[in-house]
Amino acid sequence: MRLVLLLLCLIALPVRAQPLVFPALSGAADASELLVYSSLDEPLAKPMIAGFQAANPDVAVRYEDMLTGEIYDRIVKETDAGQRTADFAFSSAMDLQVKLSNDGYAQRSDMPMSARWPAWANWRNTAYALTFEPAVFVYHKPSFAKEPPPSTRAEFIAYLKGQGSAVFGKIGTYDIERSGVGFLFMARDQEQFGDIWSVIGAMGAAGVKLYSTSSAILERVADGRFVLGYNILGSYAADWASRHPDVGIVLPKDYTVVMSRIGLVPQAAASPELGRRYLEFFMSKQGQSIMARELQIAAVSPEVAGENTANMMQAMLGAQLRPVPVSPGLMVYLDQVKRARLIARWNDVLRLQ
Repeated sequence: MRLVLLLLCLIALPVRAQPLVFPALSGAADASELLVYSSLDEPLAKPMIAGFQAANPDVAVRYEDMLTGEIYDRIVKETDAGQRTADFAFSSAMDLQVKLSNDGYAQRSDMPMSARWPAWANWRNTAYALTFEPAVFVYHKPSFAKEPPPSTRAEFIAYLKGQGSAVFGKIGTYDIERSGVGFLFMARDQEQFGDIWSVIGAMGAAGVKLYSTSSAILERVADGRFVLGYNILGSYAADWASRHPDVGIVLPKDYTVVMSRIGLVPQAAASPELGRRYLEFFMSKQGQSIMARELQIAAVSPEVAGENTANMMQAMLGAQLRPVPVSPGLMVYLDQVKRARLIARWNDVLRLQ
């Protein structure tokens, strides 16, 4: 019985992905090793690591792909225990990254690009927004062959009400209880749009399906099971659209929330100078160009030109874009009472339809 219980406990434990080690290109046995904690999926991380190592052939990279909450917990736990932690942390959980910075778990990193980095994307040279990723509407193109898809939230509501049972169960969005990005987008919606609960109510009446990942929604839009997806992370939507011709993307014209992945060097980094070298590469023209070209994630750097950049998007769309500033304001919804209140209202509005 004890053995059975032990096995059951082991089965229930989450399986941690093994760290990836990229040997130094120089082949030196005593090469320095950069330790990275990141929520960026391994396939997307590889081009950045390859570019960094090409410029730094004397550095090996140990890459640990983690959930955003795990990154935060590991850095806090290791620092508080007096241990060394990651040299560089890269996460889409903007609120948790800013909290690390605000609570003294990140160190100041004065970079060559710091003075030129957009003010909204730099918190005291400690936490830097390194990507520019809008929240978009996605749609199944064949379902809109005779009419354009909604391009504002008012049009989104009108479409759902007008279609009625024809689109019931064919709408998808994030489950804000399980998706950090979904919660962030909902929190910003509440700040930006006074009538946001009408949108949530309309989705509830249309039998919206909730998911914790972008791919689950995009897969269903691509094959026609869904006609619309609301507030989907644009970088993933663009990747799917490039491979699935039936996926369309709309940047909402009333306003488009833009989130960013934040990079920082932890206070207790084992090799902070290596962490800063990696951060410098992320902020460099070369690193940002790799991100825009190979990762299909818009570059933040003002030095990078082209379509897939914050500069070009802001020149074309102006005030329509609402980047989430890297500031302590992000920590508001880490307050458990406020977070619980928002989630409770979300669930109530969805259920009452």
